[in-house]
Amino acid sequence: MSGGDSMRIDKWLWAARFYKTRALAAEAVEGGKVHLNGQRTKPGKDVRIGSRLQISKDGLEWSIEIIVLPAQRRPASEARGFYSEDEGSRTRREAATETMRVARLASPLQTASKPNKRDRRLIHRFKQDKQ
Repeated sequence: MSGGDSMRIDKWLWAARFYKTRALAAEAVEGGKVHLNGQRTKPGKDVRIGSRLQISKDGLEWSIEIIVLPAQRRPASEARGFYSEDEGSRTRREAATETMRVARLASPLQTASKPNKRDRRLIHRFKQDKQ
């Protein structure tokens, strides 16, 4: 499946479907959102099988080890097999995802604008029924 024994980190992040484009992957690496073996790195740096990555994206953290260097981008179901994630990393990420989901459900929906005529009638009718 691999074209060689190493691959650019931005290309691997894109192929493993952490980012939609290589440009976004490169930007994340430049911005310090991705660490290779505990160190900040550059998008052109090569990764190998066994390299360890720490990835911060959308408030979530992954701590993974690369196990496949794909020749090309594959479907998400296959891409999950390109790395192994630490059990601690997985549980922390699942807990953070659940916390964000609960917070999203608890916060009221924001309306785009003030109520229109129909909305005001419904509000008025609702308030009249309460009295």
